[in-house]
Amino acid sequence: MFRFSRFLFRLGLQFYENKRRIFVLRFVHKVQRQIFKAQGFTKLGEKYIGHYTEEMEWVEKFIDRILDLGGEVKVEKHEARALCYDPVEYIKEDLKIQEPGVELLRKCMGSVCEDYLTFDILKAYLADEEEDLYWSQGALEMIEKIGEQNWLKAQI
Repeated sequence: MFRFSRFLFRLGLQFYENKRRIFVLRFVHKVQRQIFKAQGFTKLGEKYIGHYTEEMEWVEKFIDRILDLGGEVKVEKHEARALCYDPVEYIKEDLKIQEPGVELLRKCMGSVCEDYLTFDILKAYLADEEEDLYWSQGALEMIEKIGEQNWLKAQI
């Protein structure tokens, strides 16, 4: 019988060992996109709507896989996450979630290695999450090098 290991990742999906349940915690990137767009940071808004779209594609893949395995899909209540109106602070806060999330995904890869399809899905998801992590780290490095105002101008 296939077993999911307990892990939490930034996307907002959570799997419980042996219960094969999934719930969506939040869709923060979509809301943040609206905030950044309203502030005039069009490029940053487009980055986050793209990220939201990717997240929803991953949600669909994980739900399909759980159902294929005969698991139960649930949507449950979860504590709200505060929204951020400062783009740089948002990246910093998002990074606090991304770093441990990516590390946790890496650790979980071993627990699904016998289920090749799930392993392949999780491996592709990990690559996508690593790409997002590297973008956030790179953005903060760029802000440090060129200054916050110059970076924000580039996001218009």
